[in-house]
Amino acid sequence: MKIINYISGKDLTPQKRKVRKQKYLYGFISGVLLGLSFPPIPLPYLAFVAFVPYLLKLEKLSGLGEINRFTYFTAFIFNLVTLYWVGSWTPDADPFLLIAGTVLMFFNPLLFLIPSTLFYFAKKSFPLRFSVFLLPVFWVTYEYLYSVTEFRFPWLTLGNSLPYFNSFIQIADVVGAYGLSLLVFYINIFVFYNLKFYFTNKRISYSYLIIALILLIFPVIYGNIKIAEYTLPSSKVKVGLIQPNLNPWKKWQAGNLDEQLDLYLNLSRKAIEKGAQVLVWPETALPVFLLNGSYQKQLQRIHNFLDKNSVSLITGMPNAKFYFEPEKAPPDAKKIKNSKTLYTSYNSALAFNPYTVEVQTYGKIKLVPFGERVPYVEKLPFLGKWIKWNVGISSWNTGTDTTVFTLKIKDLNKIVRAAPLICIESIYPDFVASFVDKGAEFIAVVTNDSWYGNSSGPYQHKEISVLRAVENRRYVVRAANGGISCIIDPLGRTVKSSRMFERTVVVGDVYLLNEITFYTKHKLLIPTIVLFITVLVLLFVAINSLKQKLGLKKIK
Repeated sequence: MKIINYISGKDLTPQKRKVRKQKYLYGFISGVLLGLSFPPIPLPYLAFVAFVPYLLKLEKLSGLGEINRFTYFTAFIFNLVTLYWVGSWTPDADPFLLIAGTVLMFFNPLLFLIPSTLFYFAKKSFPLRFSVFLLPVFWVTYEYLYSVTEFRFPWLTLGNSLPYFNSFIQIADVVGAYGLSLLVFYINIFVFYNLKFYFTNKRISYSYLIIALILLIFPVIYGNIKIAEYTLPSSKVKVGLIQPNLNPWKKWQAGNLDEQLDLYLNLSRKAIEKGAQVLVWPETALPVFLLNGSYQKQLQRIHNFLDKNSVSLITGMPNAKFYFEPEKAPPDAKKIKNSKTLYTSYNSALAFNPYTVEVQTYGKIKLVPFGERVPYVEKLPFLGKWIKWNVGISSWNTGTDTTVFTLKIKDLNKIVRAAPLICIESIYPDFVASFVDKGAEFIAVVTNDSWYGNSSGPYQHKEISVLRAVENRRYVVRAANGGISCIIDPLGRTVKSSRMFERTVVVGDVYLLNEITFYTKHKLLIPTIVLFITVLVLLFVAINSLKQKLGLKKIK
């Protein structure tokens, strides 16, 4: 009853109801502004002021409960505007995906309570203004910690709002996406304090204004210099991206495998006619375990095609490993029904070279929580039986190592090294950088965003890859089942692109780069710094809390 009364406001006086409505109006405005700053809406500049309404009210709140209620509401609006598409909501959508998308709308905002809770504890030991200036540090701490948990879905990292602001994001080759998040939030802080100063003194604060402008203009100047000075090497390879536009819900039905392979090979011929030396097919291009021995005919057709045309191939494909001696199986191996044999199955990428039967494999490491793997399923195996897509892809094993594919390009008389990323893996900055640090000369993303229809999701996913290109100064190629397939250059510019839901090929030059950026080499620098500061703050707060309980004087 108390909760109902709180929501309805029956226990509040008219004046308090008015104040509460105003507070949540400010949260609503911040949530909408944050949501509109993300692709596909070309308004990244909103991110630099989106937190201002939120901060105007947050600073006046005192209790942990009211701070977190206000933060949750703001984050919920932000999530609703930006991630409305996660449940799919297409006619063929799996009921489990619909449910999971709905749950995410309410669960994801809970993670935003990490920085607001840290802020609450900080202001118990520090001056209010200092605590506000710590808030961006707490925010990026949350962004990074979320990316390494079993429930990870760091789609709303603030830096991901900026791909359309090309000159600003060039500094990502130094600070990465998390550094961009810090810059965005600190610009908000200085805009907020300038606005607050104006409300009090009826004039602007030049000190706050100048700092905000420096934080905004310096990256732009740096970016314009980088763009003006950028030169490409002479070594390049022509890549053909195959977009078959198959219905992702129906391609898992048995009976049409040869027809699907015909489609891929026919589209690949068109790409080769345009000069493609490397082909890239999308995620789970064929919905079978191609290498398990049951599909020799189809496997041989692929080898014959590549040999005849002297081209290499990167493709997404399910893959499995079988263990006939259970003692040699890894801990996460699954048992085949009515058999002692164990197996592991992976959402994989495969690499084929002409004139060899060797196939390189990479098992996806960053699996989609619930969509591809149930969190903690090894410890709670019954969850794997309860939670499963109708298309049967919610129980993949986790890959064990980052792998860089080696492609033999006949015309170049050299080995080309490519990073194979599968779908959502492209949203993890430090993870992608680890492939480049291992020698990848370009990044290949195989994906299937067709589950979500022509919504914001596929466009956001594509634009996040822009940041990976800039951070590592590598070409990024994306082969998507139904779009968006594209080639992105190291400055984050989309060179060529397909449209959503067209059956087509995208062919273009990909220059091979070996430069290691500061970010690539020091990819965890920003997360390490913010985590260190956060731990220091928490230790300081804990010591002060203990001193207070013991009746001793607080540290100042």
